[in-house]
Amino acid sequence: MVTISRIVKYGLQAIWRNGLLSASTVSIMILAALVFEGLIIFNVIGKSATQSIQEKIDISVYFKSNTPEDSILSIKRSLEGLNEVKEVEYISREQALEDFKARHSDDDAIKQALDELTSNPLLASLNVKAKDPHEYKTIANYLENQNLKEKVEKITYAQNQVVIERLISLVDTVKGTGILLTIFFAFLAVMVTFNTIRLAIFSNSEQLGIMRIVGASNKFIQGPYVIEGIFYGFVSAVISFVILVPLIGFLSPYLHTFIPELDLRVYFRESYISLFLYQLLFCVGVGIISSSIAIRRYLKT
Repeated sequence: MVTISRIVKYGLQAIWRNGLLSASTVSIMILAALVFEGLIIFNVIGKSATQSIQEKIDISVYFKSNTPEDSILSIKRSLEGLNEVKEVEYISREQALEDFKARHSDDDAIKQALDELTSNPLLASLNVKAKDPHEYKTIANYLENQNLKEKVEKITYAQNQVVIERLISLVDTVKGTGILLTIFFAFLAVMVTFNTIRLAIFSNSEQLGIMRIVGASNKFIQGPYVIEGIFYGFVSAVISFVILVPLIGFLSPYLHTFIPELDLRVYFRESYISLFLYQLLFCVGVGIISSSIAIRRYLKT
């Protein structure tokens, strides 16, 4: 316990002596932590946006007017058996006509035209939702096989394909950018912390030399600098988390406007402990790694 208390004491003293460098190190690590938090939040937003769009997008399969209802229901069951398919909704010709009338109930011209019809011009259809946006092409290929061509009038995949692919491309691009930014700031934080520790070692080189002469172990010499790294990481994690709280409150209403299914404040209230722990692990990990590298290089010389 005496050894541990001395290690902690020497580590805190070094932080105080190198106040300006310590502040700059913490500042860089805060930026890295904020980017790391932003990547986590973006993943949540990306998943919610994808799910929201996915609920609004499907493949509609329209069948020829002479296709028996039993055949359509058989195709529906076969689609439901596919691993890629989440849900299949059957809309009969009668239901399609009722839905069309409801959507255009305020349009007198359309109502008059419908009253003059002697038969139902609309087709029965299946609305297919995929579990994953990437799977719509597979489902479309299944529906375009030769066995179904004589029954199918039209498959509305091309229009939805453009929207789905653009969404996936946007999410993947921003996600990749976020990962690169996190790696960059983490590397920057490691280098700044590394140089801070190296300067502290250089300024205390005479004292460290005496410690080695009198037989201090490498772990005892290394300990205070690891404490420095842990301190930088802990302080950075706490400050960046405090900054994150009002940012969540500010951004949540705007995100809720675009993605009604997502309430970022609710997600934060439910996940703040795990978010803080991830952030603490990231920041402390950066601090320990950088300080360990710095002191080990000295001990090898």
